[in-house]
Amino acid sequence: MAKTFNFSAEDILHQIKLSCQIPDIIEAMANRKIIADAAAQANIKVEPEELQRSADSLRLANKLVKAEDTWTWLQKHFLSLDDFEELAHINLLSAKLASYLFAEQVEPFFYEHQLDYAGAVTYEVVLDDEDLSWELFYALQETEISFQDIARQYIQEPELRRAGGYCGIRHRSDIRPEIAACIFAAHPPQILKPIVTQKGVHLLRVEEIIPPQLNEALRLKIVGDLFSTWLKQQLEEVKVVVRLELDANFKSSQELPKLA
Repeated sequence: MAKTFNFSAEDILHQIKLSCQIPDIIEAMANRKIIADAAAQANIKVEPEELQRSADSLRLANKLVKAEDTWTWLQKHFLSLDDFEELAHINLLSAKLASYLFAEQVEPFFYEHQLDYAGAVTYEVVLDDEDLSWELFYALQETEISFQDIARQYIQEPELRRAGGYCGIRHRSDIRPEIAACIFAAHPPQILKPIVTQKGVHLLRVEEIIPPQLNEALRLKIVGDLFSTWLKQQLEEVKVVVRLELDANFKSSQELPKLA
């Protein structure tokens, strides 16, 4: 016969404390309050049809295709339908506030930082032996071996090995500076000379350089990045007071330092 465990709200809060999750939860609560106050000050409203679209997006993001999927997900997370609607409302309010604050700043920001949004299609093998990397580099130059052959021999991770070391499209800001400088100075297709970093010796094939383009996906990313930075700045100016009563032996009311 299966055992039954009964946990109270106090038990759950105590476990959150022991898991050291309270600072993250407090920060999330502060963020929600900051967003709500700023949206109210800007007179940002949420219309019913907008809320429905936000709820649909939330279901899609969590792969809740059928009604029973949604009910199972709600039960798993101890959420009611009202809670689900509140989640959709928070997501929508955040998106609308971000657009209100930063939509007009996207183009100036993009043109100021457009080099960071240039993309590169690369293949990479990271080695431990610098002498070996130079041997392989010269062998590639003489077409004695292909990059795919090197990847099959020296990459340990199965999926990356099967892909021949393919790294996908990476932006300059996502690549270590010493490697990015070499990649974006290349004339594709080109094999770069071995680059030594703390991670190892990088052997790279630059397949293509993709000029930065301000498409809708990048526009949303820039708005999101600017909004995240703004939220952090707001948190630094907020004084958060927390009152916790976790059990009979732990009761506190304390003023926390500014959140970073």
